[in-house]
This record gives sequence, structure tokens and C-alpha cells, in this order.
Amino acid sequence: MTASLHRASGPARRTVVAAAGAAGLAVALTACGGSDDEPSGSSAASGSPGGTPDEGAGAGGDDAAGGAPLASTADIPEGGGKVFADRKVVVTQPSAGEFKAFSATCTHQGCAVKSVADGVINCPCHNSDFSITDGSVRGGPATKPLPAVEITVSGDSISLA
Repeated sequence: MTASLHRASGPARRTVVAAAGAAGLAVALTACGGSDDEPSGSSAASGSPGGTPDEGAGAGGDDAAGGAPLASTADIPEGGGKVFADRKVVVTQPSAGEFKAFSATCTHQGCAVKSVADGVINCPCHNSDFSITDGSVRGGPATKPLPAVEITVSGDSISLA
């Protein structure tokens, strides 16, 4: 009856535990560093970074991203900007009548930028700062600019393109 003491087949317990740990580590590393590896022009190819999971589902995903106005031009201060956390986009007005938009996801470790002041977009997680003019890095540990997001300005309404 010694056969009952030996496993017939299957991986060793140690192998299963090691594989589960490696999978968990891979997920954690992807979540923490994924945005640092994206090319700066990826927002146009993968859709608007302003979309939420619900907006991308179904045929109406494009309408949700580009149909409804995001803001009024009066909402965006000259020389500053406004973060739209729910749409994951920041809209700036570097000079009178010139509006720009960027992903609100910091390129360092994927935190959400929180404010716009003194000509820079600020990420509070590690103090990275980005230019309101072109999204380029102005300070902090980030090394890549915020990706541009296409917007449409029609009259006094700003919408995601």
C-alpha cells in the first residue's frame, strides 16, 4: 500500500506556490510601471485616455468620449488649466484662446495629476511637473511627457475629439 503515499502526477506544491507568486509579481510590476513604457503618441491609437471602462463598451464608446462637452472655454484659466479626473484628461490654456489637452495619468508611475499652477501640471505622488504648453517634463522623477489628447473647441465648448 505504499502507492497511496506517493503522488501519481501533477506539479509539486513548491512549483505551484512559486508560479502563483511570480504571476502576482508580474501583475504588480505592470500596474506600477505600465504607463512609463507607453509611447507618447499612444493615446490616439488606443482611444481617448478620458474614457472609462463603461465608455469603451459597446458601439456608443466613441459618442461618450467625443460627444458631450468636457468644459466651457471660460472654465480654463489663461496660463493655467483644469484636471478632469473622471475623464482622465487635463485641459490647459497656455495663452489666450489656445487650448491644449493631455492625459491626466503621470508617466512616472501612473498616478493621477491633481492640479495646474504656475504654468505646470502637478502630480502629487512624486512631485513630477509637466508643461501646460506641450506636456513636457519640467521637474520630478518622470522622464516622459504627458501624451497629448485631441480636443475640439467649438464656440465656447471644449470636447474630446
